[in-house]
Amino acid sequence: MLKSKTFVKKTRSGGVMKVVREHYLRDDIWCGSETCTECKQDSPVLQKDVCVESNLCSYPHYLVPDTNVVLHQIDVLENPVIRNVIILQTVLQEVRHRSAPVHKRLKDIIHEKEKHFYTFTNEHHRETFIERQPGESANDRNDRAIRVAVKWYSKHLKTLESGPDGLKVVLLTNDLGNKQKAEENGMVAFKFEEYIKSLLANPELVDLLALSNDDKNEITSSKVLFPEHLPLSRIQVGIKSGSYLQGTFRASRDNYLEATVFVQGDGEDSTEVLIQGLQNLNRAVHQDVVAVQLLPRNQWLAPSSVVLQDDGVAKDDDVEEDEEEKVKKLQECLKPTGKVVGIIKRNWRPFCGMLNVSQIKESTRHLFTPADRRVPRIRIETRQASTLAGQRIMVAIDGWPKNSRYPNGHFVRSLGGAGEKETEQEVLLLEHDVPHQAFSQAVLSFLPKMPWAITPEDMAKREDLRHLTVCSVDPPGCTDIDDALHCRELENGNFEVGVHIADVSHFIRPGNALDKEAANRGTTVYLCGKRIDMVPELLSSNLCSLRSNVERLAFSCIWEINHKAEILKTRFTKSVINSKASLTYAEAQMRIDDTNKTDDITQSLRGLNKLAKILKRQRIENGALTLSSLEVRFHMDSETHDPIDLQTKELMETNSMVEEFMLLANISVAQKIYDEFSECALLRKHPAPPPSNYDVLIKAAKSKVSLVIHVDSAKALADSLDGAKVESFSYFNTLLRILATRCMMQAVYFCSGMDSDFHHYGLASPIYTHFTSPIRRYSDIIVHRLLAVAIGADSTYPDLMDKHKQSALCNNLNYRHKMAQYAQRASVTFHTQLFFKSRGMLNEEGFVLFVRKNAIIVLIPKFGLEGTVFFDTKDKVSPSLVYDEEGPTLKVEQHTFHIFDRVKVTIGLDDSNIQHQKIRMALTEPSIPGVSVPAPEAEPPTKKQKLDR
Repeated sequence: MLKSKTFVKKTRSGGVMKVVREHYLRDDIWCGSETCTECKQDSPVLQKDVCVESNLCSYPHYLVPDTNVVLHQIDVLENPVIRNVIILQTVLQEVRHRSAPVHKRLKDIIHEKEKHFYTFTNEHHRETFIERQPGESANDRNDRAIRVAVKWYSKHLKTLESGPDGLKVVLLTNDLGNKQKAEENGMVAFKFEEYIKSLLANPELVDLLALSNDDKNEITSSKVLFPEHLPLSRIQVGIKSGSYLQGTFRASRDNYLEATVFVQGDGEDSTEVLIQGLQNLNRAVHQDVVAVQLLPRNQWLAPSSVVLQDDGVAKDDDVEEDEEEKVKKLQECLKPTGKVVGIIKRNWRPFCGMLNVSQIKESTRHLFTPADRRVPRIRIETRQASTLAGQRIMVAIDGWPKNSRYPNGHFVRSLGGAGEKETEQEVLLLEHDVPHQAFSQAVLSFLPKMPWAITPEDMAKREDLRHLTVCSVDPPGCTDIDDALHCRELENGNFEVGVHIADVSHFIRPGNALDKEAANRGTTVYLCGKRIDMVPELLSSNLCSLRSNVERLAFSCIWEINHKAEILKTRFTKSVINSKASLTYAEAQMRIDDTNKTDDITQSLRGLNKLAKILKRQRIENGALTLSSLEVRFHMDSETHDPIDLQTKELMETNSMVEEFMLLANISVAQKIYDEFSECALLRKHPAPPPSNYDVLIKAAKSKVSLVIHVDSAKALADSLDGAKVESFSYFNTLLRILATRCMMQAVYFCSGMDSDFHHYGLASPIYTHFTSPIRRYSDIIVHRLLAVAIGADSTYPDLMDKHKQSALCNNLNYRHKMAQYAQRASVTFHTQLFFKSRGMLNEEGFVLFVRKNAIIVLIPKFGLEGTVFFDTKDKVSPSLVYDEEGPTLKVEQHTFHIFDRVKVTIGLDDSNIQHQKIRMALTEPSIPGVSVPAPEAEPPTKKQKLDR
């Protein structure tokens, strides 16, 4: 049966076009039930004997949730108890339009066979499709479509006429109007909450319920604490007129009463609006898209220099005026300041954290403290408080009424005991949105069948480079070897240098499930002692890994280079290689330094090292920056996998050697793909920092040794840093470079057709991309595909040449890359805490990196560790503090602290708050009465520690 609609659509040229939209209806769509005698089906989904037991429905029944139930109660629907559910096409389509994350979760449930969720295409069934009536809203039409489908199911399965013990179809809705109309038509309908509360054998499901509006009103005070949010219609008008600004809300990590709203502009016109105080924050949560109104200029403030942490004590529903006064003081360097007037888009997700169990006996209402300090505490109701105490749990926010200090939410699931390694690792992956689930069968089905070998067809399309002395140089323990190198002298006296990169794009073809999963993950995430792969292990550690003495497919970039490291020729080819050695940086360095070694591998390494030094010198002369950051390496116990030693990574010449040729390959490939595809090349740029970013660096150099740092260009900064040396202070230059690193902007991926500024500030290169790590970066796979098309080695496909899709892909890659960095830092922090847990208090030398109004931030080079020494503590009288922003300096009693001052501190683990354990530092030198603590006495090492040394 065919229904058709005809309507007129205006074209861009001003004409009109007649459009016919056809809607096909069928009468042979299965109902999915095994009890059905009319539908001819081999594998029914809905089963009569697996229904959940309810004291409301003491009979077998199928559940039909409406759209809002699915959107708001997906946590309950995911529970294994809930089975035999009919998801109507109407509901599935509405959910897809309103929430992509919930839609994905719903599709995952539908694909779980044990759940018995069946999708019924009611919009294409002859007896369940309905037309929208004149004057009927889309929402009312969809509610009616759901009721019509439930009615049809009831008749089709003969449930209306069956006895009290017969199979029934139950509509679940929280819309009272919808429920009433269903009941008037003889259907069984319940509010979702009353149905879940009727499952007496599963009381734990009640905790998973998202709060309804009725519940929200019950647990809030009568006092209005926050201004009303403006409706979206008024916000849109205000944004159009310029009276409101739209931006992303970013809560402060150090000060829960402060945030900024990033307002995206054209080019350099982006701005940040400062928000201070609970009233002005107005219930916005980190990463929400909000509307802000600028305050008059005479009310503008400066970001607070106070480190103000929420102490974990539950506050009453009153604003803490004394704490707000700490941050609401007018200072110099004022920033545009505003207030949140409305929420455009909530960016809520389930949050990890811990339960603060109420001290009120038998209370079911408790506060949940998220692990992310930028997220406010959440009120939840749970009857499992005693069980959940001491566990990491997940909680979702349901809403934030204007008369509640905290948002309301519900319990989602438990993750395990706080402090346990597996639990904490799961928390940091979830908190940083790192996809870490096992690869699905759909993804694994696109892997090559084993045993795998290079075929004659492969060889016919590739250059045979197996005779070359190729070797790889990587960190110890590396199994995902992306890159390998070779260098040999040519007959004309020049060098041939090759960078050979794993040909991952040969195994991952565009658009299949494997490709989509890699694109979503974006990057491999390296945690301490664990790796979350972007692609399955068969590829990452085997078929794509350029291990020694095995034949591998590669994509090669080969140059002819003279002795001045000038590039004479460049070519790119798909190849087959056979690496002659897989070396660590240390092993490669020993070969180069050992004058007795003259084998081909060593000669190749020496040639590479010689050229790399020249390339690096040339880059630095052109203005490339050499910055510094302290990376640490943990030595793990082979049995417990606990960290037993912690040291900063040492860089060798071979690190720099590999880096120079990777940079050269990336620059060469960037130019090639841009020359061929000027509109859709995937490139990487590093924006120049705004001049204000350098304020702290300039002040630090000036106040310490009266040095002037020039920041007009990358070249000027590089020259200033090179000349910034202090005879009696050898570590000064390293500290300056560490501080300079903090001034930099984030490097980002972008599509060449959507931007005009390609410059990479840090490398002083006019163009750059990522080509050299396709096992662990999806960006490199796209670059491989572009390069393959450019040299005629592969065919193109539509998405590759679509600059809008490339730009959207870059946005995801930038997000995944940033979150991976945060997850890696969090893993280092956690393992550092584990390391100090068994060490007691240690006394170490450090340097002041930043000066705040009430604290100094100290860097401990030995451990690559930063910590805060507070001078205003709540448990004792604070010393006299005088902060000078110009210095910046902090005078504590009679001693004045400057940036880069040498200090001694005690370091130990503060585990008084099991959720937010941290390394606590206390000053030992300089000695300040009432502030400094005595240095701990060194404890004799245990037998285990002696062995470790």
